[in-house]
Amino acid sequence: MALLEIAKIDVFYGRVQALRNVSLTVDGGEIVALIGSNGAGKTTTLRTISGLMHPTDGRITFDGRDLTETKAHEIVRSGICQSPEGRRLFPRMIVYDNLMMGTYARKDRTGIQSDVARVYDLFPRLKERSKQLAGTLSGGEQQMLAIGRALMAHPKLLMLDEPSLGLAPILVETIFRVCTEINAQGMPILLVEQNASKALEIAHRAYVLETGNIVQTGTGKELLSSPDVQRAYLGM
Repeated sequence: MALLEIAKIDVFYGRVQALRNVSLTVDGGEIVALIGSNGAGKTTTLRTISGLMHPTDGRITFDGRDLTETKAHEIVRSGICQSPEGRRLFPRMIVYDNLMMGTYARKDRTGIQSDVARVYDLFPRLKERSKQLAGTLSGGEQQMLAIGRALMAHPKLLMLDEPSLGLAPILVETIFRVCTEINAQGMPILLVEQNASKALEIAHRAYVLETGNIVQTGTGKELLSSPDVQRAYLGM
């Protein structure tokens, strides 16, 4: 059984259908990428998994539990945590306190400081700026903090929404390197990215979403070499 299974979901914004018959899975230990153009439905998919929206049809199952109608805060408690597009940090709080906000749903309080150390190991710059206001960080540092905060929830599945958006190339490399490190430590990742080439390079499997429909799926390598994907998303 897949860790996460989305089965034939339909999602609407009012009368406008955003997702049509979307199905995907994430297994333990995988990086699964979801690529597509702006407006394709990538963020809607993550919002639906997170419980911020609910499908009108279909089913979402996580770790053997039906989450289709589950509330967002309960989904976090079940083990799914998202680093959202736009980061959504607390700008007037220091870095350390932003990390602590990721722990609100945890019951195992004894492991928190070791997880802070883990985040600082992944992102040494956050340790250097632990007492700095989040709103004064650079864009790349804010993205590191958003991912670190999500990791502090100690999730069973990490969802990343456009983690490289707006970052300088050297920071893009850092973010994707950390994604592979996190995954190598056993963390499954569902990755939404417009930087299709970088996403497909690290993904075990990937899905292509167009106007709310899954139109192609395969391994990261298969989609990297697909003429349709190259033409539409890789500029080849």
